[in-house]
Amino acid sequence: MLVHFFSGEDWRSWGLDGEPLIPERMPVLFDDDFLFEDKGGPRATRAVNSWLRTLPSSGAPSSNSWRAYALAARDWLTHLQRHRVAVFGTRQELVAALGTYADRRLSGPLDERLEPASWELQVTALSRFYDWAESEGLAAAVPFTVATGKRMVQGRLVETRHNRARLRRSKPHVKVQYLESDFAALLRYGLAGLDPDGLEDTTFRGRFPGRNAAMGGLVLGTGMRSREFTHLLVHEVPPLPAEPTEVPISWTVPELGAKGRKFRTTWIDYASLAAVHSYIALDREMSRGSWRPRRPLVVEEADFYGGRVNGRRTRWATLRPEERVRLVGPEGGSLLLALSYDGRPFMDWGTLFRRTARRIRERFEPRFPDVAPHRCRHTFAMATLEKLVEGHYRQAAQLAAATGDASGLALYLLKADPLLILRDLLGHSSVVTTEVYLNPRELHLTGEKPQVAWSRGETGGLRSLHELAS
Repeated sequence: MLVHFFSGEDWRSWGLDGEPLIPERMPVLFDDDFLFEDKGGPRATRAVNSWLRTLPSSGAPSSNSWRAYALAARDWLTHLQRHRVAVFGTRQELVAALGTYADRRLSGPLDERLEPASWELQVTALSRFYDWAESEGLAAAVPFTVATGKRMVQGRLVETRHNRARLRRSKPHVKVQYLESDFAALLRYGLAGLDPDGLEDTTFRGRFPGRNAAMGGLVLGTGMRSREFTHLLVHEVPPLPAEPTEVPISWTVPELGAKGRKFRTTWIDYASLAAVHSYIALDREMSRGSWRPRRPLVVEEADFYGGRVNGRRTRWATLRPEERVRLVGPEGGSLLLALSYDGRPFMDWGTLFRRTARRIRERFEPRFPDVAPHRCRHTFAMATLEKLVEGHYRQAAQLAAATGDASGLALYLLKADPLLILRDLLGHSSVVTTEVYLNPRELHLTGEKPQVAWSRGETGGLRSLHELAS
């Protein structure tokens, strides 16, 4: 079974009456004979393709999610074909097929075995597919068993549903998902090609240490997701204040580049922002070149808010990640913040962070963990919460207010609950999601600093961070 990613670039030459109703980059499943139906009627691939096209309007706007769901469906269909079970077969057949599928994917041959997180994604995709098939009248039975129960969420008793095919998750307190402050500093030094004392590491053979250190500090200082910071444009970097400040500087995360396409404002500390500006002025300037993608979007008259893209004034916030990668200056060279040789965009941050962590572990600290960009996001959450609870930002905001330099962000810091502030910075819809990022010890630091309003009921009328910072 094959997966093709649709492109309608030349649809006018296909002899169609109108443009196909298929989103760009939408995955399409084919059987090996390239047929969608036979004597028995439409094949299962047609149903899967119809379901995939509903994803953009049903809570999965990212093309990465479409791809993951399509691959999960392909693997499931292949498994069913192997055992001659119909996709919309009887309950007994589907449950038996799911049992053999789970056994193969969780404890079968090494080349077919999935990590727990990948299995969870498979279950999510297939459960969404069968929910859709039931609502469309295609499926009379589903392979999953769902248990219902009740639990307390923010003081309310709500009904919950649990898919029995999911694996049991370890409790948050048994997993260390963030870097302690000394390990975070070690990562910063490692990205910069330095040893644990901040001196030059003579064995370092990496490239672009200035870029890597600046971007590492940006991730640790803003808590942005990999997709978000990878597609940042150099023109979207906020200006550096004239004087160092303890009050964080607001940083707008573009709507189409954020998870769920949700606009939000995070922040960054002065030192990390200064390092980014230093990289832009020195290392990035040396990396500029004439690189151009296959279909470039040439930008002129660029400023903080937008530029003239192929002759049309466009706001940066309206550009999708794949369009941002195609942006170049009039003389070539990517407009993304992080550049490689000849002005090419650099995007493989996952590999860079893993290699840096491995080098630190081998050279300096055997206990140093593997590091992915998302662990840096957890690290930002823990470090920010610690400063909020200790009153660090509140004291800085009070000083700013006393000197008449109180921005909307400073006023927000004076009013809001620490956990709600962190929720806004991370872009979560619920505080419950934010708590997953945190060490449970930190959630009980109530009352140690009387100037910190740590009770959720003390915040009064609270507006979101991007409203107060704008």
